[in-house]
Amino acid sequence: MNSESFNEDQLHFTPRLSIAGLNQAMNKIRTEMGKVIVGQREVIDMLLTGLLANGHILLQGVPGVAKTLAAKLLAKTIKIDYGRIQFTPDLMPSDVLGVSIFNAQKSAFEFKKGPVFANLVLIDEINRAPAKTQAALFEVMEERQITIDGVTYPMELPFLVLATQNPIEQEGTYRLPEAQLDRFLFLININYPELDDEVEILRREHHTQVVEKLKTIEAVVSAAEIVEFQALVQQILVEENLLKYIAGIVTQTRNHPFLFLGASPRASLAILKASKAFAAIQGRDFVTPEDIKKVAVHVLIHRVVVAPEREMEGVSTQQIIQQIIETVEIPR
Repeated sequence: MNSESFNEDQLHFTPRLSIAGLNQAMNKIRTEMGKVIVGQREVIDMLLTGLLANGHILLQGVPGVAKTLAAKLLAKTIKIDYGRIQFTPDLMPSDVLGVSIFNAQKSAFEFKKGPVFANLVLIDEINRAPAKTQAALFEVMEERQITIDGVTYPMELPFLVLATQNPIEQEGTYRLPEAQLDRFLFLININYPELDDEVEILRREHHTQVVEKLKTIEAVVSAAEIVEFQALVQQILVEENLLKYIAGIVTQTRNHPFLFLGASPRASLAILKASKAFAAIQGRDFVTPEDIKKVAVHVLIHRVVVAPEREMEGVSTQQIIQQIIETVEIPR
């Protein structure tokens, strides 16, 4: 299937799946988030895509570009339990997961759950905590459960980690381990706003305080609906040649001379899940090559490592990934 060769009949298709409810819910979330966030359409779309794909999301950008605000707004639009953890250099794993405390009356230890026990967990400035604390997230992000003192505690669904990080060049930051980065479905770079958007931000701030705007945000979707939508997204149609297209893109990252480290099979699975979710929020029950190209950059950018000599030359990860995507033949 070539995304550029749709005729008029193909644009008016009858969906195989009933995704009208999903689209209506996602549009409601967009509307609520748009009450506060100016522009950033792609960021919002990728947040919704990650939510439907049941994948964790890492938001990256310099301080002040509304990373934390975007995560808080998404949480406020859904009727779910919300937890927030501020990562600091002295944060311990027990501060995140919880701790067993001895109950003298019962003569037994009781487990006190940590803030990670929520449906949506915002981890602010995740790269300001050391590796020991980062490792505490491995199990819960991958298996959606926590094992403490030999007892396993499953997380309530949906369970999503939204983390923010500052660029690693900034003072007081740690580079996240590759194993942890690989557990994030997306890395979304939030850039400075355009001039017109920044003027609108100033205009809104002049007339209404952001704190007051947050109070106007309504929860428009329930946790049960999100779980239902996630199951629906898994049924989105993906043709066999598109599976080969995804595999071709990921395989190229392992053979590219400018990359020191390529993407793992987990990246292929992430592109598959994300392209299904992105197709769904576009109102389609099938994936196109354009859906794959749209999500592939966000899936791969934190999973590959540029060769040191190329990095010194100023070649960026995104440039290499874009080049790979453009060179892999689109299936017809």
